[in-house]
Amino acid sequence: VQLQASGGGMVQAGGSLRLSCAASVGAISDYAVGWFRQAPGKENEFVATINRSGGGTVYETSVKGRFTISRDNAENTAYLQMNSLRPEDTAVYYCAATSSSAMEVVPTWYPYWGQGTLVTVSS
Repeated sequence: VQLQASGGGMVQAGGSLRLSCAASVGAISDYAVGWFRQAPGKENEFVATINRSGGGTVYETSVKGRFTISRDNAENTAYLQMNSLRPEDTAVYYCAATSSSAMEVVPTWYPYWGQGTLVTVSS
């Protein structure tokens, strides 16, 4: 599967953005999808994951209640709705896919990655 992430941009603290992860080759319905982020000078960090059906999700603690991961398998796309954004959410965000049936939070379990999309939150 080939993934393309989009939707990043610059917003003020408290604002919202919706990231999209579109599968250009392959069916996204065959994979669980995760979102990760990497801030300057920091390691790649798990943000959220959703299983193949969309019935199961896991979130990193700091984004719980603010971010929502979803998917539309008919549109071959997954999403990350980000509300109440904070300056510390500033990072390059990546979507990734895995055929694993577990709710994976470790990047190494995801063999397929899209290019990143930059999110900048100003205070």
